[in-house]
Amino acid sequence: MLNARREKECVGLTNERKYFHVDNTWIKRSLRPAEWQTNPFAAAIRFIADRTDIPVPKLHGCFEDDGAVYLIMEYVEGVTMNRLAAEQRKVVEMELEHHLEILRSLKSAAWSGPSGTVIPPYRLMVSSGRPEWKMKPRELEDLVFCHNDLSTHNVIVDPMTLKIKAIIDWEYAGFFPAEFEGMFVRRPGPSVALEGEAKDEKAVLDIMYENEANDGSV
Repeated sequence: MLNARREKECVGLTNERKYFHVDNTWIKRSLRPAEWQTNPFAAAIRFIADRTDIPVPKLHGCFEDDGAVYLIMEYVEGVTMNRLAAEQRKVVEMELEHHLEILRSLKSAAWSGPSGTVIPPYRLMVSSGRPEWKMKPRELEDLVFCHNDLSTHNVIVDPMTLKIKAIIDWEYAGFFPAEFEGMFVRRPGPSVALEGEAKDEKAVLDIMYENEANDGSV
């Protein structure tokens, strides 16, 4: 684990510096490269920002200290899409469909997010009880980039113009079959089936089981 323990004399920490008080001396130093951390969330935001024009918060820094990973990012003003009236959400959905088309245009033969880790959607993690997956690469680049937690809670909108200002919470993002995305963003609520809605967990999990790299042991 990188920098799992803060040095004894370290009395302060920012996304760029560490501060030390040693006897009568005050010391400031920049973080070493090894103290910066790439986790699935940070890697996905960087990937989307570099490859697309999809609005995401600006990532200022990501580092680990004392066993905890810190993410420092821009605070985006606006309202979440779930707070809009139904007719307003329909307007936002048209722009959102454009962003989904961009995501679907990003292809890969390897199951994983930009960090190299396979993290399936939350609804599948709960259903399977599996913390880790090892997947066989596909013969074709037919996996598409999925947000995998795209609910109205994760779309920040300008309430006056109804333009999307940012899509947030990319922890589960990566290359998966297109059906993993789901279309939960078309109604308020989390990115899981609500009461009375068709559940897809079994069908989607079956796809993962069929594509595992081994017998399932990790």
